[in-house]
Amino acid sequence: MNTPEARPPAAAAHPGQAAGKDAGGPAVDGRASRWQSHREQRRRELIKSARMAVHALGSEASMEDIAVAAGTSKSVFYRYFGDKAGLQQAVGEVVLGQMQRRIQDAAQNAQTPREGLFAMVSAYLQMAETSPNVYAFVTRHAPGDTEVAGPSMATAGALSHFFAAISDMIARPMRSHLGGGPDKEAVIGYWPNAAIGLVRNAGEQWLASPPGPAKPDQEAMARQITDWLCFGIAPELQSPPKQPDPQN
Repeated sequence: MNTPEARPPAAAAHPGQAAGKDAGGPAVDGRASRWQSHREQRRRELIKSARMAVHALGSEASMEDIAVAAGTSKSVFYRYFGDKAGLQQAVGEVVLGQMQRRIQDAAQNAQTPREGLFAMVSAYLQMAETSPNVYAFVTRHAPGDTEVAGPSMATAGALSHFFAAISDMIARPMRSHLGGGPDKEAVIGYWPNAAIGLVRNAGEQWLASPPGPAKPDQEAMARQITDWLCFGIAPELQSPPKQPDPQN
């Protein structure tokens, strides 16, 4: 049954004293503090419910669909998140934060930059594969009940922060491996963002591919992407060393 959310109670006035005022201390409204805590807890519950609903119903689930699955009304979600873009942003912050921590933990035990890249790519694909619907909900869909390809303005901010953090994680071990020098800094300045684009686009195409003999499993895909990042797609096509001029 859909029930309206409770409203904050009006603060009771004490004669000559602000609510919750300690002797010599600032005024603290205890009931306001408890209401804020209740709102934060309720918001976390709604984010969790929305995530479960999208996982089950698909990335195109409407606010009405999500509210019904959560056992509440659409107006409750609008009250806490403003609109669908706000809900996407809230879910995205949680999901992408978890992915970032998982990727960081995976990379910490790596012995070489290549092992670190594989660990990060593998963790990214594992988290996305766990719920492709939720991943698509926070990365590819615009706000509103009629979905349009492309991230919303709200989720774009969370995505930008997420990929900037991953780019920095990739750059640090590679900078250490390549050493200093202006030519190396030029590589590090461009390569991490290019690497993120390759990982994301290849990973999302892999997620969208139907199961079948031609689709690699998660570990094989992670190794393939890592090899592309480290060696390119055809190392044998690199220009051969110049042969000495026989006339010199």
